[in-house]
Amino acid sequence: MFKINTIDGNTRMSTQDLLESINQALAEGETEFHIEASGQHDIGGPLWHPEGKPLKFYVKNAGQRVGSMCLPGTEIIVEGSASADVGWLNAGGRIVVKGDGGDTAAHCAAAGTIYIGGRAGTRSGSLMKHDPLYEAPEFWVLKNVGSFAFEFMGGGIAVVCGYDSEQFESVLGDRACTGMVGGIVYFRGKAKGISAKDTKILPLNQEDIAYLDGKMDDFLGAIGRPELRSQLTDWSEWQKVVPLSYDERPKKANTDIYSFRTQAWVPGGIFSDVCDDDFAVIGAITTGALRRRIPVWENGKYSAPCEFNCTASVPSQQRFNLLRDGKIDEAYRLVLEYTPFPGSVCGAVCPNLCMDDCTRKKVDISAQIGKLGQYSINVDLPKAEVKTGKHVAVIGGGAAGLTAAWQLARLGHEVTVFEADAKAGGKMEQVIPRSRLPQETLAREIARIREMGVTIKTGVHVDKEKFAWIRDSHDAVVIATGAHVTRVINWPGHERIVKGLEFLKAINRGERPAIGRRVIVIGCGNSGMDVAVGAYGLGAEQVTCIDVQRPAAFDKEMAHVKELGGEILWPVFTKEITAEGIITQDGQLIKGDTVIIAIGETPDLSFAPDSLPVERGCLKPATDYSVAQGIFTAGDTIRPGRLVDAIGAGREAALAVDAYLKGQSYTPVQKNKIPAGRMSTAYFKKCHSCDVPEANNDYTRCISCGTCRDCHMCLKSCPENAITRTVGANGAEYASDPDKCIACGICAGICPCGVWTMEPNAEPVKFYR
Repeated sequence: MFKINTIDGNTRMSTQDLLESINQALAEGETEFHIEASGQHDIGGPLWHPEGKPLKFYVKNAGQRVGSMCLPGTEIIVEGSASADVGWLNAGGRIVVKGDGGDTAAHCAAAGTIYIGGRAGTRSGSLMKHDPLYEAPEFWVLKNVGSFAFEFMGGGIAVVCGYDSEQFESVLGDRACTGMVGGIVYFRGKAKGISAKDTKILPLNQEDIAYLDGKMDDFLGAIGRPELRSQLTDWSEWQKVVPLSYDERPKKANTDIYSFRTQAWVPGGIFSDVCDDDFAVIGAITTGALRRRIPVWENGKYSAPCEFNCTASVPSQQRFNLLRDGKIDEAYRLVLEYTPFPGSVCGAVCPNLCMDDCTRKKVDISAQIGKLGQYSINVDLPKAEVKTGKHVAVIGGGAAGLTAAWQLARLGHEVTVFEADAKAGGKMEQVIPRSRLPQETLAREIARIREMGVTIKTGVHVDKEKFAWIRDSHDAVVIATGAHVTRVINWPGHERIVKGLEFLKAINRGERPAIGRRVIVIGCGNSGMDVAVGAYGLGAEQVTCIDVQRPAAFDKEMAHVKELGGEILWPVFTKEITAEGIITQDGQLIKGDTVIIAIGETPDLSFAPDSLPVERGCLKPATDYSVAQGIFTAGDTIRPGRLVDAIGAGREAALAVDAYLKGQSYTPVQKNKIPAGRMSTAYFKKCHSCDVPEANNDYTRCISCGTCRDCHMCLKSCPENAITRTVGANGAEYASDPDKCIACGICAGICPCGVWTMEPNAEPVKFYR
């Protein structure tokens, strides 16, 4: 129970502080509130319990708008009287005021119940309304109401009991029920001044009596006056006010609107001095320039969540669309326009960020995007038909460098890659375990890069002198040497640490680095898990992985290590490395014969000119990936990251180089993710995991966010047949005929892909002179 007194000495709590206190208590699970108020307003408004439990308020000295916008499940009991606007816009709550209710009680109430145990003031019950989808609002007053009560009432039930009101000429006040068009007002006693042009007074029928009799006990019990039942249930003293029907209302003479506007109102029209008015009456449904909104087919304007999340910007929704159309080879080739490593990275070691935010997850599970890359391993693209005669050097044969080389060769440039290792592939070849990245997949994809015309020279160590030669003999240079210097923290005993990167490289070369029976791995990212698996493969009996923060490795990689018997501990802060293992900051000893560190790497830029911009050990390029005239960079030399990040940067760097060689400027394209609310997932049937097809057949589940899937739904749903479909070089295209379109928005509402949208009509309408 939450209790609060809003007066502390001579200090009064503000309304804002009181409401914030109530909200905080509600968030902590409170359901019962006892409030000693001092005129604060809006107490008990639109609140709901996080678990859906009913809420109950006991309030003294309430201010204005007690129970305003009150929701179902909330009950408010006010001891004594309340100020104006009791239950304003009540949306379903039960509000009991044991005293008077003030002006505009139940104003605009749309649902729920409001009981007043005294009198209610001016305009009480005005603008009450009833949504047929919900129970009608109910408003009961023990005594009488003030003037203009139930003004413009549109629905609901009001009951004025007329107790202790014999001295008044009308228990409904003056000019009651003016403009009333719906609902019903029951009253007991005298009533004068009720609008005769809008309403009529009738005696009660049996249905009316049954309602009042059935509800009277609840009302009197709530306000604490059950003894009045017999006095208030003499139904001969009761009447009701109901609105006149349309046929019953007085009618005015029917005047031609054109004649009225041009003759009776103002000759020539009220704005005839500034505009040309054709005096045409614009209907509720229009076409052409008079539409307030127009449909726009925005195919491809936004990136799907998969494309937006992919740092290589692979448009997977387009791949699925091509598969849906039976263009299988074209679908498998499309990915090669963005990455030369669909099998090695997308289909094997990528975390598949594309699947994290897939719209399909709102229906069941993500579309199987990652495995789709495996179908492009053996696909080829044609070589460039036109050669530019430009020569580009790429220093570094890893993911970023080979991607840049691939893209530049496709653009017609002569490309030479200089790689220091005996094999190209960077960390894909040197570090990632063969169990995660099959060597034959990587070999096939590197061979495809060579087949595109890229020359790869391995075993080339680039120093400052070699770099100067490369720069002088090529039209442009891309630095993509990666990050191969293992980070080692200078703890006491750090000389005992084995560098994780060198450890993994040795294993991939077929060597068997010497390790002890108990191995400690510092760092619980994916590299740390690779080290742990490698240690077990070399005969380690126990591997303990530690980190200062929550492990960043994929769940499946950590699960694999645990299956092998490994232990993952965090947070653990290292203090010293000893022959017995690691001593932590809190003095504990983690026993180990070998300590291997895998907390990240930094690039070796010793070969680069000193004039290149460097920040925190990495190159700092301009927005076009350049670090000097004709020199560009990509991948881990900018910021160590994932392979897919390096691929995306390599492609962007290649496009920047191409623009430079053409004498043009380059600005990376900014991706805009399609708003989630634009897709309509109701079109798609939920499936279970056992029903999910293989990736190359998952195109029926792909929602094709932001890209038209040519489903014809808009075409078939348009009530005016305003939409047309044509097929051109870019596939199917849709358009809306402005002379037929009524701007109903059905096309935008039904489109599962979010391609159609409704925009304000910007077409000018000639009106003013």
